Amino acid sequence: MKASVLILSLAVLFAGSAARAEPELQPKLAEIGFLVGDWSNGQGHVAETGGASTGASKVTVEAGGGVLLRRDHTSLFDRNGKPAGGFNQVMIIYPEAGTLHADYSDGTHVIHYVTAEVRPGRAVTFTSAVQPGAPVFRLAYELTAPDALIVTFGMIPPGGGFQPIAVGTLRRGG
Repeated sequence: MKASVLILSLAVLFAGSAARAEPELQPKLAEIGFLVGDWSNGQGHVAETGGASTGASKVTVEAGGGVLLRRDHTSLFDRNGKPAGGFNQVMIIYPEAGTLHADYSDGTHVIHYVTAEVRPGRAVTFTSAVQPGAPVFRLAYELTAPDALIVTFGMIPPGGGFQPIAVGTLRRGG
């Protein structure tokens, strides 16, 4: 009796694990599959305020392997380390017309990334469209170790050069 209960319990456990398995990524997304997982950062630097940020990100495979969904929360701190607010954000990454696109929102701002430069399994840099009189935004992820991801977000103002806004390192398993 005990053996059959144990076997039944193991069967249910393995069936539940199989049901939760993520679908295989479509080929373009597979090149950036290194982003999938739970990530957190110890402390990032916020260039425009001189303060710091901490946060957590979760990137999941959605829509049968056709989309990556990033959800995160960021807490902000002033120059003295005191809480200065925070925000939630989401980003959906998807293949379209032979390249990767991404749409970001924090509930106030929306950025449409229309191109992606990919080094398969290592890095991806998303860039927004060039529009007269508007900045171009750039978001880059670079895997520096199996559990470490450098994230750089910045902008290129009209007629200017790249200006980082936030830079940080995420650790897998956060």
